[in-house]
Amino acid sequence: MGKEKLEQTLQSVLSNGDKIFVPYIMAGDGGLDALPEQINFLAEAGASAIEIGIPFSDPVADGPTIQEAGLRALKEGVSLPDVLAKLAETKADRTIPIVIMTYINPVYAYGVNDFAKQCQQAGVDGLIIPDLPLEEETLIVPALKEASVALVRLAALTSPVERLEEIAKRTEGFLYAVTVTGTTGERAKFAENVGPYLTALTALTEKPVLAGFGVSTPEHVELLSQYCHGVVVGSKIVASLYEGDREQIKKLMTAAKA
Repeated sequence: MGKEKLEQTLQSVLSNGDKIFVPYIMAGDGGLDALPEQINFLAEAGASAIEIGIPFSDPVADGPTIQEAGLRALKEGVSLPDVLAKLAETKADRTIPIVIMTYINPVYAYGVNDFAKQCQQAGVDGLIIPDLPLEEETLIVPALKEASVALVRLAALTSPVERLEEIAKRTEGFLYAVTVTGTTGERAKFAENVGPYLTALTALTEKPVLAGFGVSTPEHVELLSQYCHGVVVGSKIVASLYEGDREQIKKLMTAAKA
């Protein structure tokens, strides 16, 4: 199913009158064996899809919370092939769409074609690569299309309109609207132009527009969801799982419900 499954699932959430909520988790934080249970918990708590980060030694888009989670996973010896193998093992046990977030170096090291095939076999529906610019995506797009894996593009607040239009036109699954300048992590507030920026993006694509980076409270979820189709929440989910505060995660998800 892949890309089709991701897009159909997100449209179904919107058709029900709810906003889309995509939690991010770091694969291997707490050991790789914890991953299936974390996925099940988030699915049952009401996630629309789940973004799974791959631990990497140079995570340029990640703030301190996610960097620390990645380091804990790396200490456990977790790698991209390990995560895909674990997802393949547990594919039959889940229905929720899975989106992998990784950087381009691990994909190259794996081999682009082999990576795409393994994603398909593991039941991965989408892929986010923050350090892959539009100009270089031809290196991976054909393999992903063959495997029916959606390439989710990121839109930045600082990008010129022409570039945002191109990103919006090309994105698959959803458009990931970065709501801050800088790395991931909790923020007290957002810039005043975030609302108009998100509204403008929704006019550029038929795909859902999800706001991410810095979304860390139920109030943030409600605020940003006024302007787009939902949110991606990373650092707060990672911290709450690590601290064992799962009630906080449920509160965040409840804020996305109609």
